Formats: sequence, C-alpha cells, structure tokens
Amino acid sequence: MNRVFFGIIWVLAQILRLLYRIEVKGLENLPRNGVLLCPNHASDLDPVLIGICLPINYRLHFMAKEELFRNRLFGRILRALGAFPVNREGADIQAVKTAMKVIHEGENLLIFPEGTTIHDGVGYHDGLPAHAHSGIAMIGVRSGATLVPVFADGKKRMLHKTTIIFGEPYVPRITGRRGTSEELQKVADDVLREAYALGGQAVGGAPL
Repeated sequence: MNRVFFGIIWVLAQILRLLYRIEVKGLENLPRNGVLLCPNHASDLDPVLIGICLPINYRLHFMAKEELFRNRLFGRILRALGAFPVNREGADIQAVKTAMKVIHEGENLLIFPEGTTIHDGVGYHDGLPAHAHSGIAMIGVRSGATLVPVFADGKKRMLHKTTIIFGEPYVPRITGRRGTSEELQKVADDVLREAYALGGQAVGGAPL
C-alpha cells in the first residue's frame, strides 16, 4: 500500500469526523507505545471512529473477524490498516500470539472487552447481560501492556455529535507473572466498568 492509499484513507477519515461530528476527550492521556485500548462496543463503527481520533502515526492494530479477510482485496486493505484476523468460534492461539507480539514490539492494540457489539447501549446481547471476557486481561497482563479504558457514545447517527473519551492509563496489579483466573476476570471487569463510567454509565449502558 502506497502513499496514495493512505492519502485516500486520511481524506475519508476527515469526512467521517465531520459526518459524525466527533468530539474527542482525554486524548492527552494516551501513552505512545505498548497500549491496550479497551472500549465499550456500542456500534460496528466503533473501531473506525476510535481509530480516526488517534494521531496518524499512532501504530494501532486491532482484531477483526476472519470472515472479513476472505475477500483478498478487502483483507489486504484491512491488514494495511493494522487489522489481523481472529476466529471467534473458539480459542484462536495465533490471534493471541499476534496481539501480544504487537504490544511487545511497542505498538498499540485495540480490543473490545465485551467481544461483541452491544447495540444502542442497552447492555444485552441475545438476552444476556453485557460482560467482559477475561481474554483481554490475559493479553494485557502477559504482554505488559498499559490499559486505557475508552468510552464510545452508542448513538452513531450522522450529523449528530458522537463523543469518544479516553480514560487514564494504568497497569493492572496481579500476583505472580500471569495472575489467577479470578484476577484476570477482575481486570477485565474493571476496565469495562471504567470505560462505561467515562460516559456516566454503569456496565451495559445503564446511567450511574
């Protein structure tokens, strides 16, 4: 992918910022390297809108479902934008290794603790309450990442303001090098709770 491609992406990003009237808060909180961004997941547009809020040289990577890579051209574009595939049907060891490699190399990663889109901030998906998956904590802890909770407003309507808030960075505290399963679940729960709290909500989108 050449400069023309990234020039087109930059122009499209500016158009999206105008269409969704993005208001960004807390960007000054972001460390430059080794960051694991942990947003709530209110819309399929979240990774795009969060990504275009970041500095153009921020070196962000993110997981995307492997089905999106089946089209060779689209898959190539996704990889150029920092995405790598993940099989959501089970434990994808290769995706986990790639995620930790990104952090170890001093770059940055975005993963949604909820693992799926919680539409309209209702906090339920297929009848189940929104909750955090411990895998995000395992990746963060074992890679030594700095965690940053992120709140993304759930409305995402064109020509209406969309607010994205970056919280305070922190390194989770655990016992030993890997932490217990209970500790990892608590880390995941805590970062998701912090993400929603940035928007004045409890986990699942209910007002605080």
